[in-house]
Amino acid sequence: MIAKDLLSDTIMPLQTSDTGMTALNWMEEFRVSHLPIVNESDFLGLISENDIYELNSYEEPIGNHPLSLNNPYVNENQHVYDIIRQVHELKLTLIPVVDDKNHYLGSITLQCLTNYFARLAAVDNPGGIIVLEMGVRDFVLSEIARIVESNDAIILSLYVMNLPDSTKMQVTIKVNRMDIGPLISTFNRFNYDITASFFQKEYDQTLNDRYDSLMRFLDI
Repeated sequence: MIAKDLLSDTIMPLQTSDTGMTALNWMEEFRVSHLPIVNESDFLGLISENDIYELNSYEEPIGNHPLSLNNPYVNENQHVYDIIRQVHELKLTLIPVVDDKNHYLGSITLQCLTNYFARLAAVDNPGGIIVLEMGVRDFVLSEIARIVESNDAIILSLYVMNLPDSTKMQVTIKVNRMDIGPLISTFNRFNYDITASFFQKEYDQTLNDRYDSLMRFLDI
């Protein structure tokens, strides 16, 4: 997935003649803390609400506002992981997307990224969850896949996370079976350390709770 596939058409860019108050009103309407600035089709920069508050002149055109963010954009062909990294590093609520000629194409919001990772994690597919913990050197994807497939199951999603201050990692697997008891038994037989497991009903409730919490956060 690349940037141009994640664009949102709900965010309107600002013009340099728009005032700081206009920008703040739009930020409140779109529920973001940043907005792109364009001149016709050219991308000029990204203004934050802090930039406006620091100037403390709300009727001043935003073209006169100094911008605190350096290169806050991605190219249309950049991978979603590059987008996530930049959004995280700059603490952005959206990120503008440009083409090779610096023409503004649109923005990617946190909601766009949330929807993408929901699809990536196979949220809409029924199944069970198994969380394994193992040494980094012990991770063999082909063996995990073989164990899953030997139980007539298919891996819908799998992601790994290195544990802080440790040589261990956590592997979270979602499979297309709701009855994961036999699969758990097989992992145990191969001496895998299972730290958690969720059947579909439990997983759906956990996921819904987390999704509702995220939506409440984005609405703030």
